[in-house]
Amino acid sequence: MSTHVKIVAILTARPGKASELAAFLSVMRVRSRAEPGNLRWDIWRDKANTDRFVLDELYVDDTAVAAHRDTPHFKDYSGRISDLADRTPITLDPVEVD
Repeated sequence: MSTHVKIVAILTARPGKASELAAFLSVMRVRSRAEPGNLRWDIWRDKANTDRFVLDELYVDDTAVAAHRDTPHFKDYSGRISDLADRTPITLDPVEVD
């Protein structure tokens, strides 16, 4: 069984902030993908609501998630994201994953 950890975050941009949010997430993606324990950090945009973004993150294990959350870019993200969007993060453990 895999020890991977998936994080899905649903972000809805605050009024007038969708472009700023998209640019901010793009920078976050580059920095997060450079982490040794990161396997995926993708940004998706809702076709029906272009103010809504979905982050699809995958880490090798809980240690990699903890290391991610200790990076300067994640700390910056944590401090700024509330000004840009409403956020619902979901942390998942694998059940049946290939």
